[in-house]
Amino acid sequence: MSISLPDELPLAYQEQMKRQFEADGEPFEPFLDSYKEPRTYGLRVQPGKWSRHKTARRNAAALFALEPVPWCSEGYYYEESARPGKHPYHHTGLYYIQEPSAMSAAGLLDPQPGEFVLDLAAAPGGKATQIAGRMKGEGLLIANEIHPQRAKILAENMERMGIVNCIVTQADPHALPERFPYRFDRIMLDAPCSGEGMFRKDPEAVKEWSPEHVEACALRQQDIIRAAVRMLRPGGSLVYSTCTFNRRENEDIIAYWLKTYPEFKLVHMERLWPHRHRGEGHFVALLKKSPAAPDSAVGAAMAQSGRRSGRKRKASIGSNAAAAAFRQYAEWAREHLPGLELPPGRPLLFGDELYYVPDAHPGARTLLDDAAVFSGLRLPRPGLHLAHMRKNRIEPAHALAMACAAADQAALRFDAAADDPRIAAYLRGEPIALNPEQGAAQGWTLVAVDGLPMGWGKASDGMIKNHLPKGLRSPR
Repeated sequence: MSISLPDELPLAYQEQMKRQFEADGEPFEPFLDSYKEPRTYGLRVQPGKWSRHKTARRNAAALFALEPVPWCSEGYYYEESARPGKHPYHHTGLYYIQEPSAMSAAGLLDPQPGEFVLDLAAAPGGKATQIAGRMKGEGLLIANEIHPQRAKILAENMERMGIVNCIVTQADPHALPERFPYRFDRIMLDAPCSGEGMFRKDPEAVKEWSPEHVEACALRQQDIIRAAVRMLRPGGSLVYSTCTFNRRENEDIIAYWLKTYPEFKLVHMERLWPHRHRGEGHFVALLKKSPAAPDSAVGAAMAQSGRRSGRKRKASIGSNAAAAAFRQYAEWAREHLPGLELPPGRPLLFGDELYYVPDAHPGARTLLDDAAVFSGLRLPRPGLHLAHMRKNRIEPAHALAMACAAADQAALRFDAAADDPRIAAYLRGEPIALNPEQGAAQGWTLVAVDGLPMGWGKASDGMIKNHLPKGLRSPR
């Protein structure tokens, strides 16, 4: 919905922005008038799936009347009436619903395959999934979120998008530098902010705004920066972004950063305004750390002195038990998933749950060799969930199905068009009746729509028993 002017916009906010535009020698009225316009809608495709599936790509482009977002090669606009979040393709991780302006930050960060990357305040996952998509499954992404419920949503979105190279942590930003000192090649800091760019899309954001809230956010941002700078390696890059408009949380924060940490230099800074760009608005800044900055030798001492105990679940990282479980999984996968090849990495065993973490560069591998790096951290997603290790059998995890780029990677598969009623039935948690020619199938079956995996089923006697997790099922 659009904001009704002038009643619903706080007067103090209007005065703040008017002063800001006048100080820049820019007219204020076009910005104010943008609140009379409807909000914009966007989605960002998962490159590996989008490029591979011609039918789904063609169908989505037509059904949702997609138009390219100029600053994001994976981004598209759609009209509200299209409702792509309700389509079966959304369940496959073919795309992520994301405000178009917000797509600019990950592009500016420019993560590369094989790197060690941190998204420090990652929920709900828009930027993290975009970063992972650009890493192409190579390297390692740590996606962190301090709030438990938001961390859970973040983990679910990473799973839905089929991300194979991500660990989700739930931690205060200041708990991380002692574990990852001066290690990351790139860091995304999408800072918690006053959300002025959310006003057209979320009326609650208008109600929460106040000058005091702006100041509190700015102080919090400065605090988070103190953690971020201790984790970026010399020569590394960091993007700071917000979805707010005031100078206090944007340019002033960058000025504070450069003054307090002279080893950083500003490479690029940009605003996407709702009256100049088709989007709700965003602020992005790219900073680079000097190659001559203090290096990881300092960090190693921090790491040794900063270990904590108290893990909620004990992990066996690269242990004999994990290796044995992974051999059992690999034997199962050769039979059931002959087309899925995992990147180089190592298994992790949490009780009976088998996970897998791809290797990043040598520095990250060395760090991950030390199981204590995760001691005391909550891990909503400790890597790619491969399987539940039951006595004498394996149950493949839902995340493993989503990590498959295409149905043809599985030995047994059920693949139907999006309008096939059996697809809707599967999403409701119902069994699938097989056609007579399919009735002989027995065992774990990858269920897909137009070639895009959606989850597991188990075929027997002409039916596929539904193994879609209950929390992901559509209402009946």
